[in-house]
Amino acid sequence: MIIQQNPIIVHVIQPPTESTTVADVLIGAFGLTGLLVLVALLLGLTFGGILIGIKVMRRKMNIEPSPDSDIIHIF
Repeated sequence: MIIQQNPIIVHVIQPPTESTTVADVLIGAFGLTGLLVLVALLLGLTFGGILIGIKVMRRKMNIEPSPDSDIIHIF
């Protein structure tokens, strides 16, 4: 049997990393803010539409609201 006397040394070289600039951070922040605003608008419109739809359906079906609630006329 032959035993190798000198060890084999392997140097792993890491790939260079890109530096993050202020412009990259600002673009990411504005993108995230825009996404959150868009989601908030869509959810607001959806829930508002549901509430208006319920009100219209109650009016069409002549269902009176509970006596302790106030009526707010939308249209």
